[in-house]
Amino acid sequence: MRNPWVQKNPFLSAWLSAANTMTGAARSYASAEMHRQMAAAQAEMTRQMIDLWSGKAAMPATRRKKKRR
Repeated sequence: MRNPWVQKNPFLSAWLSAANTMTGAARSYASAEMHRQMAAAQAEMTRQMIDLWSGKAAMPATRRKKKRR
């Protein structure tokens, strides 16, 4: 008698394929978001370092003039 637990199951195979597809899409989305956040953090750090080196950080902030209508 054949063991029914070791036979191929087409429904399980289809379900696992769909789950693998969804997991891959979620992983790529999370990876892309991580790269975007890292790039934004590096750009902000670079901007702050340039402001520090150029002396902009020591200068007082100037007020913006209101526009007249």
